[in-house]
Amino acid sequence: MDTALVWFRRDLRLGDLPTLHTVAESGAGALGLFVLDDRLLTTSGGARRDFLFRSLAALDDRLDGRLLVVKGDPVDVVPRVAKKVAAGEVHVSADYGPYGRERDAAVAEHVDLVATGSPYAVAPGRVTKADGEPYRVFTPYFRQWLEHGWRAPIDTGPATVEWMDPDDVKTRRVTIPEPESDGYTAGEAAALERWAEFCEDDLAGYEDARDRPGLDATSRMSVYLKYGNIHPRTMLRDLARRRSKSAEQYRRQLAWRDFYADILFQRPDSARGNYDRRFDHIRYDSGPDAEEAYTAWCEGRTGFPIVDAGMRQLKAEGWMHNRVRMIVASFFVKDLHLPWWRGARFFMNQLVDGDLANNQHGWQWTAGSGTDASPYFRVFNPTTQGEKFDPDGEYVRRWVPELRGISGKAVHALKDGRPEDYPPPIVDHAHERQEALARYGEIKTP
Repeated sequence: MDTALVWFRRDLRLGDLPTLHTVAESGAGALGLFVLDDRLLTTSGGARRDFLFRSLAALDDRLDGRLLVVKGDPVDVVPRVAKKVAAGEVHVSADYGPYGRERDAAVAEHVDLVATGSPYAVAPGRVTKADGEPYRVFTPYFRQWLEHGWRAPIDTGPATVEWMDPDDVKTRRVTIPEPESDGYTAGEAAALERWAEFCEDDLAGYEDARDRPGLDATSRMSVYLKYGNIHPRTMLRDLARRRSKSAEQYRRQLAWRDFYADILFQRPDSARGNYDRRFDHIRYDSGPDAEEAYTAWCEGRTGFPIVDAGMRQLKAEGWMHNRVRMIVASFFVKDLHLPWWRGARFFMNQLVDGDLANNQHGWQWTAGSGTDASPYFRVFNPTTQGEKFDPDGEYVRRWVPELRGISGKAVHALKDGRPEDYPPPIVDHAHERQEALARYGEIKTP
């Protein structure tokens, strides 16, 4: 029997895996491979690395210990392993990120690299205008995304192909690293269980509760989508069975994920720079005071309760509610006048669900420099945002223990007194709002 190499990357599951379907149709046996790539590991924070290691352990368990894990540069390692097992083809799920495309092109110079499927419901580059041009705005993209549609899940699993025992491969195999801390339960079974639980318990109220961080009403499925413990089309199938405004709203969020991946695919430079190049000329603060403000933001001691709660949740859980992500990002860019990419880099280092396309373009939406950008004149007031989306103050009191003695929404404005152990505001929001508007006005097209 011929051997095919199945190179896992952001598809750490066996169910609904198009790659396995392609291998099965070829009639080849399979060797499962994962490469611990230092270029990716060193740019991932501890929470994301730990989730990766848990996902790998779960995948290896489903394969009865037959996942070959090696360490090194994939451009060297993958062809070498393929040669050792005489693999005619190397099968992958397509990677559309800047580094992934560069890496795969280099690997393809040495082996027959076969890409089937992707981590997205609709792969980047598929949804275009009638003239073939990509969309820059989400709403028309979303309409065409719905029109385009996606394939139904397919039935794959460990028995889909005959798996080769990696002990027979003469190469340096490494043990899957142990996670350094407690965290999310990872793997395909955990993803499916969490998704079923959310659909049963919280999906019906998602439309009304999704912006309330104190309710814990979101799915947290972004963690499992990050490394492909579940495919979005599995989720879309289940959403289609539940006709409701909440199901439609959740489907829209999955479309945003595809949209941002498409934008990054079209404009890989937007991973590090402004999508709207006019914003290259905006003034940012620098120097000791700016660095002090940056540190206070990172540590959750800005004196603005909703901002500090979000940053402390990020440090403790490697995750932050999406509404709060927007609030703390707006504060960073428009109150502290710091460049969005510094905040985005900090997020990517901390987030267990850190996804380059989602993270970078979510920050640019807030900064006003991306596609579908929040208007430059929209400056979130952290106090009123807290009062609106955390009206009972439950979220703030959960993460800022200094404020647990203050009841109701008074915890946001602190009009009746600020505890001695909680810092005063590091900026005057009203003043910084006017400063932000002035700076945006300097680059605004006449």
